[in-house]
Amino acid sequence: MSDTIVSTASVATERGARYGKQLVSHLGRKSVGVWDEASGSGTLDMGDSAAHVTLKSTTDALVITVEAADTDVAAYQDIVGRHLERFGERDGLKVHWVRSEAK
Repeated sequence: MSDTIVSTASVATERGARYGKQLVSHLGRKSVGVWDEASGSGTLDMGDSAAHVTLKSTTDALVITVEAADTDVAAYQDIVGRHLERFGERDGLKVHWVRSEAK
C-alpha cells in the first residue's frame, strides 16, 4: 500500500470562492463534490475516493489540498491544477504545489 501524500497550493486570486465553486461544479460531474457558499469552502472525492480534495477561499487566495496515495497524487494535482488554470486564464492563475512527507 502506498503512503498518503498531502499536497497544497495557495493560488493568488481575489475570486477564490468563484473559482472553488466552478471547480467543484465541473469536477463534481465525475466525482462527489460539495460547495458551501456560506463558508466559501468545498470538497471533492475523486477516483472512487482515491483522492480527497479540499478547497478554501480566502480574501486573496484559493487554498487547495489534495490527499492521495504517493503513486496517484501527481495525477490529481494535474487534474485540479490544469482545470483551475484554464478557468482562470484571464486572471493569469498559476498553481504551484507543495507536497508534505508521506503519512
